Amino acid sequence: MRPIRLPEVTIGISGSPEIFSRGIHGVIKRAVIIGNGFAGAENQCIGLVRGLGLSGRHSLYRVSRPRGGINDWLHWIPVALHKKLEHLFRRIHGSLRLRIPAKGHRVNPISFGQNGITDILEADANHIANMARENLDNFVLQGWSVACGSIWKGYHLCFKHYKAFSSRKCFCCTGKWKYQGISSAFFSLAFVFQIQHPRTHLNRFDLVITPRHDYYPLTPHAQKQIPWFLRRWITPREPPGRNVVLTLGALHQADSAALKKAASAWHDELALLPKPLVVVNIGGPSRNCRYDVDLANQLACMLQNVLPSCGSVRISFSRRTPKKVSKVFVKELSTNPKVYIWNGEGPNPHLGHLAWADAFVITADTVSMLSEACTTGKPVYVIGAERCTWKFADFQKSLQERGAARPFTGKEDMSQSWSYPPLNDTAEAAHVVKMALSERGWSILT
Repeated sequence: MRPIRLPEVTIGISGSPEIFSRGIHGVIKRAVIIGNGFAGAENQCIGLVRGLGLSGRHSLYRVSRPRGGINDWLHWIPVALHKKLEHLFRRIHGSLRLRIPAKGHRVNPISFGQNGITDILEADANHIANMARENLDNFVLQGWSVACGSIWKGYHLCFKHYKAFSSRKCFCCTGKWKYQGISSAFFSLAFVFQIQHPRTHLNRFDLVITPRHDYYPLTPHAQKQIPWFLRRWITPREPPGRNVVLTLGALHQADSAALKKAASAWHDELALLPKPLVVVNIGGPSRNCRYDVDLANQLACMLQNVLPSCGSVRISFSRRTPKKVSKVFVKELSTNPKVYIWNGEGPNPHLGHLAWADAFVITADTVSMLSEACTTGKPVYVIGAERCTWKFADFQKSLQERGAARPFTGKEDMSQSWSYPPLNDTAEAAHVVKMALSERGWSILT
């Protein structure tokens, strides 16, 4: 990983670094996020960074898995172990075709707009931990916040958090990666919080920010689904403690500032479309929400039924949408003059859709897109919720009980609107973090 180049220290009138001008506690000025290449995971980190007022003052580094060959069968093990096994295979079977991403290799930047992300480099957790210990004085003097870490969530390692060193204190959001190694050096300086449930050792974190449905396994309904001999292996095993902050949905970047900016950017293309504008977001089947072209055909038929009450319909697909699913909508709806299907080329209209849509129809598999749409307070219709199992069914139930989402039947009059208190999970989580920091006398430079 390319070393982080720190700026020159600005010396104040008193001869002390400028970051101490507000007192010995100092402020958090920057964040470095370590991601895993999964947009949903990294989006939550960046969303919380925005909520904390650090938008435009963060960089993104990424830890990626080896891919290709036998690596495709090892996606369930932790990244660190995966890379060690790959190295062993390479030594034993030199002819085995395994793709190895080189450390420090530049990859294409992901598009987050003007968020201060200039490049994305491969990150190595061990190197980051060693660098943090070796350069503690630099972090203390320069007033930087560094975001990095990883969690072992179930059977795969995900990066959804960050570690921040600031002034004489450390502001942290991390998982199991190198916490023990760093905590000995920064124990009295560190504030640690985790995005999403770490599955174990919650007492290592000052705050754990996680969706409410992560605790679904503890409900009586879930316990009946788990054989008694497996219950001790299903996490979480204890109710949420005082350091756990529960959200209804996923954290994201679609805050009011982002939507206002998107409304302006997409005004010429979306503002003059016939109303109501109905946005359809198609995700992709998952282990706990399975569907195929049968649901696509069902949804296409339902959309044709409601078209008379729609002014315009815009359909977009996610990275996970199978081609055979997207082809159904192209075949059945692309010739209708009311319907526009985004082909994936050009700027992504997602934020523009959130800003200008009058109603949404979204497949049940995507927690992120549902969470974003429910932030707008506009009608959200869900297709396929009955196919969700386990905690994802509990998430759908929570949305409907709150009044934020309704099942899509194909019999709706889309010109009839309804509202609900918008979800505000990201801002509320950021507020809790700021309050916890203020109790320690820390602050974030905004």
